[in-house]
Amino acid sequence: MKPRILSTAIAVALSGSLMFAQPAAALIVFDPSNFVQNMLTAIQTLQQLYNQIKQLQNEAKMLENQARNLASLPSSVVGQLRANLAMTQRLIDQAKGLAYDVARMDKDFARLYPEQYAATISGDQMYRDTQERWKNTLNGLQTAMQMQAQASKNLTDDEGVLADLVGKSQSAVGALQAMQATNQLLALQAKQSIQTQRLQLTQDRAASLELARQAATTERAREVRRRFLGEGTPYTPHPVNFYNR
Repeated sequence: MKPRILSTAIAVALSGSLMFAQPAAALIVFDPSNFVQNMLTAIQTLQQLYNQIKQLQNEAKMLENQARNLASLPSSVVGQLRANLAMTQRLIDQAKGLAYDVARMDKDFARLYPEQYAATISGDQMYRDTQERWKNTLNGLQTAMQMQAQASKNLTDDEGVLADLVGKSQSAVGALQAMQATNQLLALQAKQSIQTQRLQLTQDRAASLELARQAATTERAREVRRRFLGEGTPYTPHPVNFYNR
């Protein structure tokens, strides 16, 4: 290594001595203006390269932000909300007594809650209708209480869903996740509104069944009294001799 360095130094020294030994006409002329122009060109080239690198960095950052904005939430609560609503709907579908179907309900209501009993309706049939009306009232109350119990359970579940959605909204990394969290919060609100309407429906149904039962009971009592008194001369009590005295 050292002989190579020494030989390199000797070669440099000899070339320097030869340069000074050449005549003045052979010396390299230094052009300051050309040097400055070359330096400016180099600086401009470096500046352009820097600008291009900066632009690429900005584009990469923009793509990264777009990726974040397009990133979706890892999970959704829509399935759970639908399951809760499906449970309340099953309770309504399983309700006994008067159906929620309008056509069928009108037919059963006209039979069980008549404005006036026909003369062809027997006393036994009126009694059976009374029993069926009572069962309808009980079933209506049972459905309303089942719905209340289910709504109470759903509210407990909704508390956990709400906390989860608020956490997702606050930790959203992009516009899409924030929008999805907001949409799921709106879905939770809509689900609770539907559940409240169904609960109110079953409660109003139970109250209506009881009022209708009371009205039908009044009409049955009137008809029984009419039949007991008869159409002609009212019944007049008279003594009966059971022992032939």
